[in-house]
Amino acid sequence: MAGRKLAGMTMTDVSTDPRARWLAVSSVAVGTFTIVTSEMLPVGLLTSIAATLGVSDGTAGLMMSAPGLVAAVSAPVLAITTRRLDRRITLLGLMALLAVANLAGAFAPNYPVMLAARVLTGVSIGGFWAFAAGLGLRLVPEGSVGRATSIILAGVSVASVLGVPVATFISSFAGWRTAFIAMGVLALALLALLATTLPPLPGEPRARASEPLPREAPARASEGRLTGLSGPLRVVLVLTVLIVSGHFAAYTYVRPFLEQVSHAGPALVSTALLLYGAAGVAGNFAAGAWAARNPKPVLVTLAVLMALSMAALPLVGLPLILLVVWGLGYGGVGVTLQLWIMRSGGGEMGTALFVGAFNISIALGSFAGGRIVDSVSISAVMWVGAALAVVSAAAAGGSGRSRTTGS
Repeated sequence: MAGRKLAGMTMTDVSTDPRARWLAVSSVAVGTFTIVTSEMLPVGLLTSIAATLGVSDGTAGLMMSAPGLVAAVSAPVLAITTRRLDRRITLLGLMALLAVANLAGAFAPNYPVMLAARVLTGVSIGGFWAFAAGLGLRLVPEGSVGRATSIILAGVSVASVLGVPVATFISSFAGWRTAFIAMGVLALALLALLATTLPPLPGEPRARASEPLPREAPARASEGRLTGLSGPLRVVLVLTVLIVSGHFAAYTYVRPFLEQVSHAGPALVSTALLLYGAAGVAGNFAAGAWAARNPKPVLVTLAVLMALSMAALPLVGLPLILLVVWGLGYGGVGVTLQLWIMRSGGGEMGTALFVGAFNISIALGSFAGGRIVDSVSISAVMWVGAALAVVSAAAAGGSGRSRTTGS
């Protein structure tokens, strides 16, 4: 393998064949899809899992809180402790761990075993996502880095909006355990694919001093550089906590909401979540194109769409159109925040902190939502989610003029 230096890091030539390079990028994108789908898996299965394992819906929501919290810690910790390890070996190990975690969840005889499996899932999520986000810089020529990064990050966004509907569809005719088995088998297949397509990706022997950034990406920091928390980076991390925690406070319990408040049967629940997912995919790519130029107004718009839909859901008998609006809004959140974080120049550690903030927000949101469901009502979580989306829109709109916003 030939190598060359780019922005303070080694870029690895996958092959002289461009198809091999893009196959590696696509494999990583499928990897991000797999880990985030695994993380979201309990959302559409919550009622069934809770009934089988004998816990309340609110307690079952800890299946989302636990991996989110663990991922929030594992992302920066692994970014620091494995800096000198070959990224290929690290990614393969994390994908193998994900396969074990999903299969352990599928055969869990009780809730404590399920929760332990979800903790292992969180370790894989935090590490894989943090490392994968910056791999475009190492897998393709410099002029194609933007496109490669978009493809890799699309795996995260698409998983966030499609993983739940697909899992719900599988469980509707084969049971929730089959959905977990399917994700375990997918992780094993992907382990083989990554082993075949990824080249060696050696880690950096030590942190490098500040270097000029490439002209094509003026705000992208070198991989492995541990930067401080700049003002723009802090803004994005705060926005991440607000909007993501608000979303998951409500979305974690969307299935019991549809069943108990909207009185939807299994067919309507599956249809509603599939429509949400389709809208989310559209929102992901639309927001990605728009946010590449100016992420600030994009995030404001997305937060407003989410707030309107969540606030109206308890008041509307047939929620399909509102779930479509919600999907359009949240579908663009991940890619918009990621583009904003990349423009802040945080490098691999900045991405790890973003992944940490994102996942701890999932944990906080789902945990808070569970307490509200058990102590207040299932409808109340929608109002809480809407309120946090409004705060997110106000905070994004009021953030200062900076190069990260494109203002």
